[in-house]
Amino acid sequence: MIDKCISKIREYIEASNFKGYDPYDFLNSPVPFRYLGHMAQAVVVQAGKLLPFNMRPLLCVKKEFNPKGLGLLLSAYCNLYKKTEDKKYLETAGRLYNTLRECRSRGYEEYCWGYNFVWANPHSVHPKYMPSSVVTSFVCQGIFDYYNICGSQDAIDVIQSASQYVLKYLRRTETHEGICLSYTEEEQNCCYNASLLSGELLSIQYAISKDDNLLGLIQKIVAFVLYHQHSDGHWGYSIDLATGKERQQVDFHQGFILCSLYRIYKNIGDMPLEVEQAIKKGMVYYREKQFLDNGRSLWRLPKEFPIDIHNQAQGIITFSLLSDYCDNAADFAKTIAKWTIKNMQSDKGFFYYRIYKHYVNRIPFMRWSQSWMLLALTDLYALD
Repeated sequence: MIDKCISKIREYIEASNFKGYDPYDFLNSPVPFRYLGHMAQAVVVQAGKLLPFNMRPLLCVKKEFNPKGLGLLLSAYCNLYKKTEDKKYLETAGRLYNTLRECRSRGYEEYCWGYNFVWANPHSVHPKYMPSSVVTSFVCQGIFDYYNICGSQDAIDVIQSASQYVLKYLRRTETHEGICLSYTEEEQNCCYNASLLSGELLSIQYAISKDDNLLGLIQKIVAFVLYHQHSDGHWGYSIDLATGKERQQVDFHQGFILCSLYRIYKNIGDMPLEVEQAIKKGMVYYREKQFLDNGRSLWRLPKEFPIDIHNQAQGIITFSLLSDYCDNAADFAKTIAKWTIKNMQSDKGFFYYRIYKHYVNRIPFMRWSQSWMLLALTDLYALD
């Protein structure tokens, strides 16, 4: 069943030429929302995310490449090539790699990437392609996967350049607990998963170069995140160290953190006991609190709705990748996949965005839905 579903979503993605809409792309419209101020622009962004019908064609928002989505797809096609040794997947991976090189953020000597849309929140407006630790890390994970199947020295050069972006531009918050790297270069903040993703990118650089100078920083990044794990195994989203107030947003970011911890020490080797214990505790919470037995995820605890495709995809990825850290994890990854395919995959191959209590948002977002689900299903496919 999994291979057939992979074929359906892959055909949809390829027919779309890897381009699509995004939940956050309303400000890509030529409508001059910028004159309304940053608060109004933030409202427009949220409207684009929440409206159940697709107004993007009416607003002249174009389908585009999303660098993060391309990075996820690159990892997915590498999975398919490793599983099948079919050269068409290697050729597609090469195409995605070249596209990623072309859509890097401009104005930097180092390789780095950001989202392909203007992002606004109540405090500020971030320009299109402003680099972020999250996007750059996922892109480099895809490029590392590509290197591992083809041995491209050029791919190594790109990763090394991106690691220099992380070291040079991202702000550091250092406490007695460790170090936290910022989400972007513009703000001093402490977002657990974003900082850990930077640590993951640096661990890829370590795996390539064996540069011992990186180890201390990586270990301090991990230590900061471990310190902020709650006794029941979960992490919040971020913390304001000035006030000590933590943003409680428990969703797919729990899976992000768990996977990053695992990958960091897969790249470095010799996982410390405290990291292994943190992963196991976090996996128990993830399984028991964030998913129902039938494979359906909860939203942001304690809220049950909406059922978001990103939560479903990350569940498949996490329980596939960390099958040794949770009882029956691989089987549960299959359970999540079966529920998701049955309830959220269109006959046309794409996956729906969200299921609410009284309606379904079927807009086929490329990054948020299709890229994540193709990666999730190919991760699961790789287990068999």
